[in-house]
Amino acid sequence: MFRWKATAAALAITALALTGCSGSGGDSSSSTGGTLTLGAIIAPTTFDPAGSEWGNRAPYYQAVFDTLLLASSDGTIQPWLATKWAYNDDKTELTLTLRDDVTFTDNSKLTAGVVVKNLERFKAGTSPDASYFADVKSFTAPDDTTVVISLNAPNPALLNYLTRDPGLIGSEASLSSADVGTTPVGSGPYQLDTAATVTGTSYTYTANPNYWNKDVQHYQKLVINVLADPTASLNAIKAGEANGVKLANNDSLTEVEGAGWTVNSNELDFQGMLLLDRGGSMNSALADVRVRQAINYAFDREGLLKALQSGHGTVTEQVFAANSKAFDASLDSTYSYDPAKAKELLKEAGYGNGLTIAMPTSTVLGANTYTLIAQQLSDVGITVEPTDPGANFIADLLAPKYPAAFMALEQNPDWQLIQFMISPTAIFNPFKYSDPQVNDYIKQIQFGDDATQASVAKELNKYIVDQAWFAPFYRVQGSFATDANTTVKMMPTNAYPAIYDFTPKS
Repeated sequence: MFRWKATAAALAITALALTGCSGSGGDSSSSTGGTLTLGAIIAPTTFDPAGSEWGNRAPYYQAVFDTLLLASSDGTIQPWLATKWAYNDDKTELTLTLRDDVTFTDNSKLTAGVVVKNLERFKAGTSPDASYFADVKSFTAPDDTTVVISLNAPNPALLNYLTRDPGLIGSEASLSSADVGTTPVGSGPYQLDTAATVTGTSYTYTANPNYWNKDVQHYQKLVINVLADPTASLNAIKAGEANGVKLANNDSLTEVEGAGWTVNSNELDFQGMLLLDRGGSMNSALADVRVRQAINYAFDREGLLKALQSGHGTVTEQVFAANSKAFDASLDSTYSYDPAKAKELLKEAGYGNGLTIAMPTSTVLGANTYTLIAQQLSDVGITVEPTDPGANFIADLLAPKYPAAFMALEQNPDWQLIQFMISPTAIFNPFKYSDPQVNDYIKQIQFGDDATQASVAKELNKYIVDQAWFAPFYRVQGSFATDANTTVKMMPTNAYPAIYDFTPKS
């Protein structure tokens, strides 16, 4: 499954059986570090690190494996299995220094050779994120505590990648085991209890007695129940059968809070229009920047946020996250809701009599969403030609079979977002649209120092807003509910909180 969070997770959920399981229930002793019972919206597909994913599947892996680096709840990258790191002058070689006091739960030691084997397996593996290592030339281990990652070109996102699934490290023997996909062996804070686990339904972990970092091992037992159906999540909350539950949407926040739970939130995803055919190969109108700008002026973002998300989110006109170096608050007032301005721009572009744009629809994203989008575009003279591709929504969008689409995508850190949505090779640039100015900005960011990367990222962001590459509506509130016994810190860069950031409320 690809990692475009809100939408991809939701689309994957529709393919799962709506289990509605309540699992083993919360343990009142969690307030003193007994059992932490969590609800997740999706199950892992494998425990093999080389096939792992992040996002809403992160807690299953983070419980049993450590990553090389840690993404903290304050948005910084911190040492973890690697105690320090350094780049060479042209940032094509990253040297990591490892801890020398870490053992896996099979009693084998963490060494640089083991790390290299994990990294090589991930690069060649089945994870949808294996492409994160596409620019890696080699992984080497000069000694037992040193790992060198050599790159063909600088990758400004590499450190962040090592805080996620590419950085998961399993024991050497387990990697060649026949049951690597079902019996994980890591150095993490917990061990999977396979006897108490029901695959696809409920996963039980016990505390690793020899864990190297007791300060983040807050519970003796961890249970993660799969609650794919929002109704099952709400029922588990009302019945007190969990301590923390990821909410698939914000439809039941009043009931959640009425049950005495706390709603913790972040804003990780944006929703809005992807104006993909900027070269006009499928729909010539979209090649005219005035048409793309008209589309931006056509939308009442505040009204859409209220109607579609009950106000749970923040209106935005940029795809970069509010905590990114590229973000510029002033850009969020580039396009006011102005149907008259939209009509004027369309007339200037030669479409005074209107135009038609084909778009895919998905029931997962809500029928009301498409009704309102079609209505607001119709108000300025743009007719939406809808098609429901069903389970092929993502595949058809990326084929590409549509010039534009409503979508929900994660606001990744800057370089990841560029490689995800903007560069000529980005997966969500399916027409491979290339703009010389954008390409120059990308090159400056890739090869520049920190100050250059920050300043040029802002220039790039302003350029694509002015050129109307997208028509974002809002950043959506992601919600995670916790009971009266539990505290959690939300991640600014992931849909699911880190396992380490759940603590008993004293």
